[in-house]
Amino acid sequence: MKRIISLLVSLSLLICTLSFSFNISAKEELFTKEQKEYYKSLGLQGTTVNVYNWGEYIADGSDGLMDAVKEFEKLTGAQVNYSNFESNENMYSKLAGGGVSYDLVVPSDYMVERLIDEGMLLPLDYNNIPNFDKYIRDDCRNIYFDPEQKYSVCFTTCTTALIYNKKLVKEKPTSWSVLWDEQYKNKVLMFNNSRDAFAIAQFILGQDLNTTNEQDWYDAAELLAKQKDAVNPVYVMDEVFNLMESGEYAFATYYAGDYELMVENNEDLDYCFPDEGVNDFYDAMCIPDCAQNKKGAEAFINFMMEPQVAFDNEEYIYYASSNKTVHQNEESSLYESEAVYPAEKPKSQEFKNLPQNILELENTLWGQVKSGQLSNRNKQQERGIYMSSLIIAVAVVIILIYSFIKKKRKSKEQDISDLYEN
Repeated sequence: MKRIISLLVSLSLLICTLSFSFNISAKEELFTKEQKEYYKSLGLQGTTVNVYNWGEYIADGSDGLMDAVKEFEKLTGAQVNYSNFESNENMYSKLAGGGVSYDLVVPSDYMVERLIDEGMLLPLDYNNIPNFDKYIRDDCRNIYFDPEQKYSVCFTTCTTALIYNKKLVKEKPTSWSVLWDEQYKNKVLMFNNSRDAFAIAQFILGQDLNTTNEQDWYDAAELLAKQKDAVNPVYVMDEVFNLMESGEYAFATYYAGDYELMVENNEDLDYCFPDEGVNDFYDAMCIPDCAQNKKGAEAFINFMMEPQVAFDNEEYIYYASSNKTVHQNEESSLYESEAVYPAEKPKSQEFKNLPQNILELENTLWGQVKSGQLSNRNKQQERGIYMSSLIIAVAVVIILIYSFIKKKRKSKEQDISDLYEN
């Protein structure tokens, strides 16, 4: 019996060893000899590439996928400092504030346009990004925010979506307006960034998402304030995953690709593209003017467009890759995804850069919405305080007038009394 057990243990160890050796061998074969020689020849050994990207937006070695950062480091000999941001606005503030040195950032369309307009991006040298001509989808070239293809390489595409819990929502929603329904009070997760949040209100109001009419923004802010009164939404970004997957919330506003990730952990979830429309967006890789290692950043862009890397990255983040080899790959988990690659494209609008006065107004109004300054409840409280203060002020004035008249009368009576005595 002991001999059998010993034999089984030995066999198991042998299998594990062979498996481990196979995995190492497989990893070594991720890239061709030509690819390895190309990245080695760039002379990036010992340099550092600072990458600033969205959270959960690059394959990290989990789920049997490659660790993209480590593979890049292995191929080039460079070190990658990788950090995350939660919103385009946070990323912009960090860059605009100065004192940072990022070599690569991954903003969304309208923010790319803003960074270009403000002279905050460096033009790309496509001699260092040969994979652009080889692999980028035709519809991901010369996009409206960078029509000359001078500053950016499209990374992913996707749309917003309304995600809901079928256990808490009995009928499939068709409109964003369900997010104002009081029966879902404390059960709504809302975008915690101004542009996406305002877009939902703008869709309901039938506005252009890029309107420059200030009154439109006031109207949209008023509608968001009414939502705060009606359902008390929780404003979230990446926290949406755990909260929605927990089954405690009825609705979440987020991105269609992320729905595919959430439903894997909670099969009670579903999604819809509301009739009013959704935001159709692009994220792109760019080099900010604070970059210290431009060549390293261009090598990283090129690396992310390698078919093997782009495929694993789409498998990890579940957003549509701009790489046409991934888009056409039937082995992709998203190949038949109606959320990410819908057969019939939903009604949509794209974000564009806004004039400075509108950006400032949007930021101010968003702060007032979140703080409750625009809510009817807050206005009623302020009105109550005002009325109370007014009543007190009137009462004080009446008392002062009464006291003055009484004093005058008493003084007059005293004068008459003194006159008679004389």
